[in-house]
Amino acid sequence: MFTDKIDAKDFPKMSDEYKDLVTRVLAIQADCEIGGPHLYVDKLLPGAPDATKRLVVARTAAEEVDHFRKVMDVAAGIGLDLTYLLRRSNQERAVDAFRSEITTWEDYAVFGFLIDRIGRYQMEEFEGCTYAPLDAICPGILSEELGHIENGRQFTAELANGTQDERHRVQEAVDRWYPKGLDMFGHSGSWRAERYMQWGLKRRPNETAREHYIAEVNPLIEELGLQVPDPEANRKFF
Repeated sequence: MFTDKIDAKDFPKMSDEYKDLVTRVLAIQADCEIGGPHLYVDKLLPGAPDATKRLVVARTAAEEVDHFRKVMDVAAGIGLDLTYLLRRSNQERAVDAFRSEITTWEDYAVFGFLIDRIGRYQMEEFEGCTYAPLDAICPGILSEELGHIENGRQFTAELANGTQDERHRVQEAVDRWYPKGLDMFGHSGSWRAERYMQWGLKRRPNETAREHYIAEVNPLIEELGLQVPDPEANRKFF
């Protein structure tokens, strides 16, 4: 496995495969970072239940936009302009989970609880990776993602402990987002994932990361008194 640390100035000297993989991962990561706020800001910034929760929505969106800016800056270091992602519609996003709109508080809560957790998994893949500029932005982004995840968990718990209607609606949100989350890890046995690992850009195969996520998140769902959805239902990638 490749283990050298590559700076932006050394990037042009690398193989075409390495350059293609770095370019690809930066574009997808940036698309996901900016895709999150584009899902929920329109409806949930004015629609969150109270002033404190509206502040959380605003702060989370601001941090996600800043994550996009950081990834975009890394991409700019290799001559890759990702500003077009700011104008991309939700339906054009790279990952299915970002191709809709979040209009309810329960969906916002569960998105933070389940989907932002996958954002953490992805950034953990890049920690210590061979492309030094990408590795360098991981700690700050990861720290903020942990906050987003905890906010989502708390908001989901409030709904799960609320009225019968709130509990029903948050369970439906879990049922919607859980399969989308599992699909975000991609195909098991992916040849591209193996190449990422070979070049030291990721640490785990897709299926292993998915298994780790399931082992972490299923007990957390159950702790809230909610039902874990069928892991094979409503899935696109296995």
